[in-house]
Formats: sequence, structure tokens, C-alpha cells
Amino acid sequence: MIQFLLNRELRSEQALDPNTTVLQYLREHRGKTGTKEGCASGDCGACTVVVGELVGERLRYRTLNSCLTFVSALHGKQLISVEDLKEQGRLHSVQQAMVDCHGSQCGFCTPGFVMSLFALQKNAGAVNEYDPHQTHEALAGNLCRCTGYRPILEAAEQACCGKQPDQFDAREAETIAQLKAIAPREMAELSDGQKRCLSPLTVAELAEVYTANPDARLVAGGTDLALEVTQFHRELPLMIHVGQIAEMKQVQVSERHIEIGAAAPLTDCYAALAAEYPDFGELLQRFASLQIRNQGTLGGNIGNASPIGDSPPLLIALGAEVVLRKGASSRTLPLEDYFIDYKVTARQPGEFIEKVLVPRAESDRLFRAYKVSKRLDDDISAVCGAFDLKMSDGVIAEARVAFGGMAAIPKRAAACEAVLKGATWDLATVEQACEALANDFTPLTDFRASREYRLLVAQNLLRKCLLEQHSPKTETRVTAYV
Repeated sequence: MIQFLLNRELRSEQALDPNTTVLQYLREHRGKTGTKEGCASGDCGACTVVVGELVGERLRYRTLNSCLTFVSALHGKQLISVEDLKEQGRLHSVQQAMVDCHGSQCGFCTPGFVMSLFALQKNAGAVNEYDPHQTHEALAGNLCRCTGYRPILEAAEQACCGKQPDQFDAREAETIAQLKAIAPREMAELSDGQKRCLSPLTVAELAEVYTANPDARLVAGGTDLALEVTQFHRELPLMIHVGQIAEMKQVQVSERHIEIGAAAPLTDCYAALAAEYPDFGELLQRFASLQIRNQGTLGGNIGNASPIGDSPPLLIALGAEVVLRKGASSRTLPLEDYFIDYKVTARQPGEFIEKVLVPRAESDRLFRAYKVSKRLDDDISAVCGAFDLKMSDGVIAEARVAFGGMAAIPKRAAACEAVLKGATWDLATVEQACEALANDFTPLTDFRASREYRLLVAQNLLRKCLLEQHSPKTETRVTAYV
């Protein structure tokens, strides 16, 4: 059985299909049809809801895409939909701001925008504080087909600058008490009699249950796995949800590594990675939308073995490792050895990614990362390149170069690295290394880019890496094309 708050109402669910998404649950099981389905793939934001959960003694509110979230993820949390904002016949201040600023046209996307604005207002630092960058980040995952962004941004400014205590603030102590009362204390199970979802609370429990059920599908954020249900209409007979395992949600900085639990949301990884590697931070801000980053995990981005995943090229270039666990045994593997072929990895049956180890930054190393995509925000890369160079008096002592979108797996450029290692860091060396890239990769042509384009972009990114070091940075290094 799972338990959660539907706004203020305690819900206990046991006999429910675990393939049910939060969007389906709201609309079909609870009659809350304010939340809309636009794309069923996490791209449009029409289905945005807000989830409240306890972090220490405080409530934290985050947006997520209800179309990609299975109901099991709500266990021990509070779900807030657009219907819950109005209180005693009065619109919430973010809803009133949308009315005052004429932020709604056809209205289909409006509930999603309202919920993103609600979370933005809740997370604003102080009364009358408005941050344009934070607002753009909060709304980047919400699409308006009527092109009404200017009034929506004006509504965001009004909502943040006119922030006043609301009913959620007034009931904060009550909500915290309710969430403490339903905090998970043992492994939960959700089942309709045929399909099941288990939610272990510890790494040891996960290891035991996954060893016993190696064919189960692991789900953390679910932003990729849920597409099998929403887009391909498949049924997942057995899932193991790892989002309740506190050990796997930690991000810790040790003397040598940034240790990132495989179930830590990307939003929680940002501060540690950006502090060590600013380019990694810039890329994470363009990793899908805020709704996806609030839910998706670094472990999942590695585990799905996509050749165009944003993080693997950067992690490979940095020499990151993954800790794999099976039963009581664990092993540490260089990430570059984890990927074997398209969607094929070194992970054994019953084995799972427990955490990711990212080396700390070193002062004598130059790290650059670039994402090239058709849109600046909320898009998958056509090419993603990362360069980690150890420099000594203008000579490249060590070189690690990795790309995504250039092969069936994220992969190092061995021939390019061989040219760079031991050479002077100058244009002549870079041009030789660019030629070597043609020996490293034979990219494919698809709807995102042609093979010729991909190879030329990869070469140009290496040239860009050199030019940036010798000229002031005038724009973001994480690049887009149109």
C-alpha cells in the first residue's frame, strides 16, 4: 500500500495498476480534469503538477510532469494540482496574476503554467523578489502554442513581487505533521493483482529484491521508462521504485570525488557539479526542463544507455566511475567501460548502479563541454562534446575527449587524443586532431543531423575549445543551432 496527500486529503492506494501515471490518476480516478495531457512525453508542460515533500523539518515544493510520473512515486508526499490553488472562492495570487496580465489565450496550457508559477513563487527567496533568469528556467518546460509568453512573464513578475502568505503557508505545520505520519517505514507494494511495483527503503533491500527479480524494471524518476507506457502502450509487469532509498539520493563531496547516488534528482546534483565544473553546470541547466530535472536522475541518464544522453560524454571525459551492486557484492567500473554497444551495457542481471563517482577538479586541467541542439532549451543534443586536458607549460600532458551523438554509444575519441597528448596546445595541433576525429567516428544521419554535419560540428567544437581559452568568454559555451 502507498499513502500520500492529495492536497489535504489522505489517500491510501493498494489495488491500483502501478502503470497508472499521476495524470491518469488525477483525471480518471479522482475527476480532477484541470491537469491536461498535451504530449504524454514530458515536452509541453501542460500536465505540470507540484509535489511537496519533507526535507528535514521543512516543506519543499517542486514541479514535475504528471504524464511521466507513476503513482508509486507519490508515496509519503503531497500532490497539488491546479484545482487545489483556489481557496474559498478566491483565486490564488498566481492565478489572479494570469488573469490581470492576460496570460491565458486558448487556455489549454494555462494550468501547467499556473503550477510552474506556483512553484516559482513558493521557492522565491523573499517577498517582492523577482529573478528573470530563475523565471525563464522555471517556465522553459511549459510551451504556449498561442505564443503568449510576454503576458505570462508579466504574470510571473506580479506573482513574485506581490507574494503574500497563502493557504499552504497557513497549513504548513499541519501538512508537515501529516507527512511525518505517513513517512514510509517499510517496503511498500502497489499491485492490481497482475502488475506490481515494489518500493524498497534501503540499498540492501533493493539488492535482495532485485536479485530475486532480475527481470524487473528499475524506476527512479521514470522520465524515460514511462515513455514505454505513454508512447508505446506497453505494460510493465514488475517495477522496483528506487526513489525512496535515501542512501541513493545523496550527493556528497569527498577529498577525491563527488559521490552522486544513482537516484539523486538532477536538480540536486547541480550545485556540486557546477561548483567544480562550470561547463557541467551550464549543460545541466539545458538538460530537458526543470520538471524533468526535478525528477530525472544521473543514474537513469547513464542506465538507459542512450547514445545521445547529455551527461555521459562529460562524465567519460572526466574519468567518472560507476559503482555497481549485486546482492552483497559491489564493483567499481570506469564509465567508458560501462557502455558496450547500442543499448547494451556491462551491467549483469540483478546488478544496478548504486552511485557515480566524479573526480574533483584539478587546477592544471582544462575542462570544456558543449551541447549542440536545434533548440536552446528542452531539446536532445545532436552532438555533445567534452574535453578534459591536463596542461603543463602550454603542452598537453593528458587528453580525454568524449562525444555523444557520434556513435552507437557515448565514446572517447582515441585517435584525436593520441594527436593531442604531448603536443603543444595550438591551432596546428588542433587541426591535426580534427582530422583524426574522422578516424574515431562514422556518425549516422537521422532527422536531427546528417553525418557530415555531425563530424564538422565535432571538429568545430575542438577548435572552439582552443579559441575560448585564448579569448574572453562572450557567450555561453553550451551552444545551440537552428
